[in-house]
Amino acid sequence: MHAFPCGTSALDFVGTRRARRNAAPTEKLASPEALDAWFIEAGMMEQSPEATPGELQVAVEVRESIYQLVFARMHEEPLPEDAVRVVNAHADGRPITLQLSASGTVTRAARVSEGLAQLARQTVEIVGGPEGGVLRECARPECTQVYLDHSRGHRREWCSMKTCGNRMKATAFRARQKQS
Repeated sequence: MHAFPCGTSALDFVGTRRARRNAAPTEKLASPEALDAWFIEAGMMEQSPEATPGELQVAVEVRESIYQLVFARMHEEPLPEDAVRVVNAHADGRPITLQLSASGTVTRAARVSEGLAQLARQTVEIVGGPEGGVLRECARPECTQVYLDHSRGHRREWCSMKTCGNRMKATAFRARQKQS
């Protein structure tokens, strides 16, 4: 199971590498099947794109390039040229194909490259647009999830209140109880 707390697929995709600052980060895309599952759970595709090991390697390269661009934008640093090149190359790719069935439902049939193209285009829009100014990283020390802070006053601290927010509040509560 994958987490989707960020409000955009590109940033949720970055979150498939968890706890980046830890000595041993958690890799959620450890197999082609995990990549297939991510695309389906993200709602980008209804059917498995049947990723190959080579496509998984490309997906991880795209993910890390997205993270480098987002990190640079958050910290007002120059965008890494290699990451710009990788994301732009994929943003130029073919989009996910939408099909309307006779019953009126929409299906999304795609290959891995088309899913990566959609993620790259979202990244270009975020990093190069006004939403880049509301990029934030979760305040929980063990978490490195990046999200768009659309909260009132832009004061959101955690990627998700259900996970990191609850953990941080519970920790603070226990610390206060211990002091009393």
